[in-house]
Amino acid sequence: MISFFVTFLFTFVAYLFLTASEGEILTLWSQYEVIAGIIIALITSSLASRVLFQKKNYRLLNPVKWVLFLYYLVGTFLPALVIANIDVAYRVLTNKINPGIVKISPNLKSDAAITLLANSITLTPGTLSVDIDERNNDLYIHWINVTNLKPSIEDICGTFPEWARRIAE
Repeated sequence: MISFFVTFLFTFVAYLFLTASEGEILTLWSQYEVIAGIIIALITSSLASRVLFQKKNYRLLNPVKWVLFLYYLVGTFLPALVIANIDVAYRVLTNKINPGIVKISPNLKSDAAITLLANSITLTPGTLSVDIDERNNDLYIHWINVTNLKPSIEDICGTFPEWARRIAE
């Protein structure tokens, strides 16, 4: 029941955020938009709550984890993103590219942490998560500047694995 309620609440708030314009309710929505949002959220919740909460694991609903995630986005990921953009632009302009695929072992246990790390790596220019070895959770990364075939995790993604561990495990 809690998974249905959480999915309903998230879907309804997202719908209200996306449809805000002018109306009678808080000067942002009409009553028909709110009714449509409730109907859409009910349908979505009945279909998606079983998929989203298959393992009955609610640790990512902790508000502290959300604050940590926002801090990670602004304080760690955004500066790394800017630096990676500058580095890729430099490498493209000077033709100093040495691409290749390398393997890292971040030692993350949960699927959410591995997904967060893989997505962070993929969103950073110059790196792309290619594959995950599900037996021991190794990541295969396509890297624009391979300096050695066994790089350290910090060479490729900095402190991303520690943040993924704090947020999702």
